[in-house]
Amino acid sequence: MSARPPLPPAAVALMACPVCAEPLAAVDGGAALRCPVGHSFDRARQGHVTLLPPGHRAPSGDSAGMVADRVEFLAAGHYAGISAALAGAVVAGGGAAPTSVLDLGGGTGHHLAAVLDRLPGAAGVVLDSSPYAARRAARAHPRAAAVVADTWARLPVRDGAVDRVLVVFAPRNGPEIARVLAPAGELVVVTPAAEHLAELVGPLGLLRVDPDKADRLAASLEPHLEPVASGVHREELRLDHAAVATLVGMGPHARHVTAEELRGRIAVLPDVVPVTVAVDVARYRAAPGAPGTSRRGGAGGPV
Repeated sequence: MSARPPLPPAAVALMACPVCAEPLAAVDGGAALRCPVGHSFDRARQGHVTLLPPGHRAPSGDSAGMVADRVEFLAAGHYAGISAALAGAVVAGGGAAPTSVLDLGGGTGHHLAAVLDRLPGAAGVVLDSSPYAARRAARAHPRAAAVVADTWARLPVRDGAVDRVLVVFAPRNGPEIARVLAPAGELVVVTPAAEHLAELVGPLGLLRVDPDKADRLAASLEPHLEPVASGVHREELRLDHAAVATLVGMGPHARHVTAEELRGRIAVLPDVVPVTVAVDVARYRAAPGAPGTSRRGGAGGPV
């Protein structure tokens, strides 16, 4: 393993101490982060940092095997359309280009990297509960930093510091998202539609998309955030058996079927399987008077 990747100063400036919420700064040549009170957090040799209060454990995240499958599937470009749709939503709406992006449950940082490529003046932070994913995310983009944390707890991010929050197939903590968004900031959420991966659900015994997902999304965000706009992304992939296996292995389906069962079910599929990618892409802003928004300072700046 080579030396730790450099820590982008603009990404560090978004972070807050998980113990006292004071700003963090890189010390010891980027080997650690420390707040003015003295709480210190060492970076792993792979480059990520764990920002959890003492005694707090993040929920179990993706395993090493799931992360390896995710890296392989995404590197092949199968979800490039989703990344492009996400990046398009991030820059929609006009106005000044975002300069700070937080990817919640961002895994390996693949989608954040695509967004940062569209925003040459922006820095980003990937926050995920899986250390295996964070190791990959630490090297996903030169303007991104990777953090292991609990997305259901207080986020280790400064008040009103982030222009865009991304949530792609991940949980949403409405109150905390509203707190960290800048006054004109937006949340961009990508969720699977009913027909997403429909050709694989039955034959492989995969989890079905909850028909009430849209209602649950709204409930998880209101009254802290309100919708701005929404769109859809639809395309058809043509996947061989190996790609199908990595697609299943990288997601929650992997927890519900054994490797042996999966191999047997994939074996009877056509050599090339048409697979529908169907996602909804929605934009939200903090609702006026939402809890936490009154603590903010000027546009884009933390209090």
